[in-house]
Amino acid sequence: MTEPWIFPPERVTIVGVLNVTPDSFSDGGRFVRADAPPAVEAAVAEGLRLVAAGAHVLDVGGESTRPGARPVPPAQQLARTLPVVEGLAKSLSVPIAIDTRSAEVAAAVLGAGAALVNDVSGFRHDAALPGVVARAGGAAILGHLRGIPERMQESIAFDDVLREVGCELAESIRRAEQAGIGRDRLVVDPGIGFGKSTRQNLELLANVGSLGRMLGLPVLVGPSRKGFLGELTGDPPRGRDTATHAACAVAVFAGANAVRVHDVAGVRRAVQVAEALRASRSTGL
Repeated sequence: MTEPWIFPPERVTIVGVLNVTPDSFSDGGRFVRADAPPAVEAAVAEGLRLVAAGAHVLDVGGESTRPGARPVPPAQQLARTLPVVEGLAKSLSVPIAIDTRSAEVAAAVLGAGAALVNDVSGFRHDAALPGVVARAGGAAILGHLRGIPERMQESIAFDDVLREVGCELAESIRRAEQAGIGRDRLVVDPGIGFGKSTRQNLELLANVGSLGRMLGLPVLVGPSRKGFLGELTGDPPRGRDTATHAACAVAVFAGANAVRVHDVAGVRRAVQVAEALRASRSTGL
């Protein structure tokens, strides 16, 4: 059973992004290039910095899932992430997530100190992954994604994005429960930027509280530096932190329980304001 401090109801949990990839859309190449070994000490130092800035959870990934990204073999993901997770686990007490769709990667990294798996496919990519998480006693973030990252933006078709994402996440929840993962170890993610248009991303963020009530689980959102923010502002990926702060604040006000971000310090301040506004909202009239 997951300890209640991973995603407790009394706070908005901030998940800090730590990509150990050469090709992530905004921070690829910081800690690894092509097939070279990762810069483990630098990546661990970045994890320490994110926690000092206010991250409650670190999410380590060795495979980019940006639009158009190609799959990364499990062995290569492990070469990138395993030494970083081991270093973080020795240095920090905060929970560590492994961002992967692979059962093989998850099994190794959960055994090395990670506490949860962030699967952007919602257990639709690797049928063995739910069982791995269950046997390890881990938790899971279930993302929403139709198809694969390489082609997810090629054919976007929703009649009612909120209802359809909710129904498809409900199926991911069923897969998790059938494998033996309790609901108290699950968080859902509507997959902002994963096979959705700008309008659909905005609709999901603005109505995230409804999604949480529909599914009865905490909801994490990950708008950080994503393309729809660039469409709105004209900013390049690394220039989208201010827009990310705004998106996170609105999502928290609307009912989000957690946010996954690159700029932890800025988002922490935005979340503090959003939480205060949410607590002050009148239920009358």
